[in-house]
Amino acid sequence: MKIEDDIKLDFADVLIRPKRSNLATRSSVSLERHFKFKVAKGQEVHWDGVPVMASNMDTIGTFEMAGAMEKHRALCAIHKYYTADDWQKQASGWFARYHNCGLVYTMGMGSDSSNWSELQKAQEVMRMVPAVQFICLDVANGYTEKFVRYVQTIRDAFPTHILIAGNVVTREMTEALILAGANIVKIGIGPGSVCTTRKVAGVGYPQLSCIMECADAAHGLGGYVLSDGGCTCPGDVAKAFGAGADFVMIGGMFAGTDEAAGEATEDGKVFYGMSSAEAMNKYSGGVATYRAAEGKSVVVPHVGSVDGVMQQILGGVRSACTYVGASRLKDLSKCTTFIRVNRQLNTVWGND
Repeated sequence: MKIEDDIKLDFADVLIRPKRSNLATRSSVSLERHFKFKVAKGQEVHWDGVPVMASNMDTIGTFEMAGAMEKHRALCAIHKYYTADDWQKQASGWFARYHNCGLVYTMGMGSDSSNWSELQKAQEVMRMVPAVQFICLDVANGYTEKFVRYVQTIRDAFPTHILIAGNVVTREMTEALILAGANIVKIGIGPGSVCTTRKVAGVGYPQLSCIMECADAAHGLGGYVLSDGGCTCPGDVAKAFGAGADFVMIGGMFAGTDEAAGEATEDGKVFYGMSSAEAMNKYSGGVATYRAAEGKSVVVPHVGSVDGVMQQILGGVRSACTYVGASRLKDLSKCTTFIRVNRQLNTVWGND
């Protein structure tokens, strides 16, 4: 047993310290970034856009959400439960006109016998929708040697695609996944609003410190990080970018939108974690006897179109940039100084 006694921080533990700035208006801030990804045999693949990504949860990562995110030049991680036929129906539509797109194909890692079918499905979708540049290997626990080997397998199978792999939260596994072939490491264990891993398993890592540690490791190897989970408001997204995240994945903030696929109720839309009993009953025939559910189901208020939510998010990030003098999103982490706080909000009228 070992105890690390240095303090790890979450988004609620800090604020961004304002600095003198030459920027006159938020409209002068550029949120688009140009990324270069090293792929097979020394080749590079490029992507330009706003590095905010809708989560690959089944109620969030929908084809409808992808269409809405495309308007903002942002990304959407399409959930893995769509069939190849579902993709085929989209291939002749707006996907065919979606160039330099932010479509992310998601695949998991099942048993050894199911890995082959996952690979075959991915190859079929890539043939049907050549505009897809990103492949996301998404597992709850990215610390197994089996997963590292799987990353290598998928890199060999798709040598020129941009490969995302995770989830992990520490330096050594960020480095391991990049060396195995990942371009972007998906980071975060337990910070999501409908994830209960920290309660059930006692495992996790405060997300702000996770970003700082993993980004430092990834950037040293020419890779990038995708911060997954923990953002409850636009200010948290700004803090994630300020801490060094290259991409930020959002789920709960989009859960009440028109484009989300959660069941509509009188009070809003149903939103559940992908390791919840609800998800496992839906896709796996129930919670296996050897495991526990690590997610919950909630009802979130309806908030209208995702366009309104994206306006708030992108407007908040632009505002953060003007407060610290960053004319480009790429510069925000260079200009950010965090201060630790005991309280960041005045909640006399409530938390909303």
